[in-house]
Amino acid sequence: MLRKHMSVEQLSQKIQAEIAKVISGQNQVVEQVVAATFADGHVLLEGVPGLAKTLMIRSLGQVFGMKFGRVQFTPDMMPSDVTGTMVFDVSKNEFQFRPGPLFAGLLLADEINRTPPKTQSALLEAMEERRVTIDGVTHALPSPFLVFATQNPLEYEGTYPLPEAQQDRFLMKVLLRYPEPEQEINILKLHHSGFHPQDLAERGLQTVTSVDELKAAQQIVTNTTVEDKVFNYIYEIVKTTRDNRDILVGASPRAGIGLLNISKAIARMRGRDFVIPDDVKEFAPAVLRHRLQLRPESEIEGQTTDDVIQRILDSIAVPR
Repeated sequence: MLRKHMSVEQLSQKIQAEIAKVISGQNQVVEQVVAATFADGHVLLEGVPGLAKTLMIRSLGQVFGMKFGRVQFTPDMMPSDVTGTMVFDVSKNEFQFRPGPLFAGLLLADEINRTPPKTQSALLEAMEERRVTIDGVTHALPSPFLVFATQNPLEYEGTYPLPEAQQDRFLMKVLLRYPEPEQEINILKLHHSGFHPQDLAERGLQTVTSVDELKAAQQIVTNTTVEDKVFNYIYEIVKTTRDNRDILVGASPRAGIGLLNISKAIARMRGRDFVIPDDVKEFAPAVLRHRLQLRPESEIEGQTTDDVIQRILDSIAVPR
């Protein structure tokens, strides 16, 4: 359970303040990944190299006190390199299971689009079922189990686009952009003062919560009040993506569930025990952008998924 007199809002503020010791200029992204953690959802982070994607997730794992695992995906990686494999133990004269990096509370899947679909699919069962099957034997993953995957949107040589089924397993796709001028100057000053990203302890980064507290916070988020008008608003957004002339494949019910869960998390983080429609509207782009497939003619016209989502949101009256 959460510490006495500690709310999800207060816990969130402590976590974000701690991460701010090493991450500058990405406050909105940090809030989004913390919200996803409270919502028990996986996140796909997309941005050019050098925007601290890996550093952010490493910091998140340390602040939450979760067992951290990292996989640097490469074209020659096999599924067993992620899930683990059976190894023969000579002393016992039997095969024993050696867990892979997947068996961590928080897994950083770095440059996930650099490995072939066969290895990418090894994450599918883990992300959806929170378990893996090796040689017919099912192994449960830690609880909670979260995957934060990164990918570079600019490189196409030697990359393998994520299958639609796997993208749908991510609660959100978060876009990282360049920091504001003042924030980037602060980053330069931070490194000039001797900061080394490899040593988080050097910046005094501390564990401010525990896995048990995270589970308690997730349960509080689950119990957040949602009125019928909010359910209807979420449904209208999802349904409209299926009828839009610019979209070839619209959002599934899983997208609506994801939008509901992240809205409940952000409501608690902002001190409310109920969801308001503005929570839904704010997070709809992050929940939907990787689940929609535009028509080829719309892409030729230069439209983006975010453009279409924004038009959809503008066309639907926000309930009051």
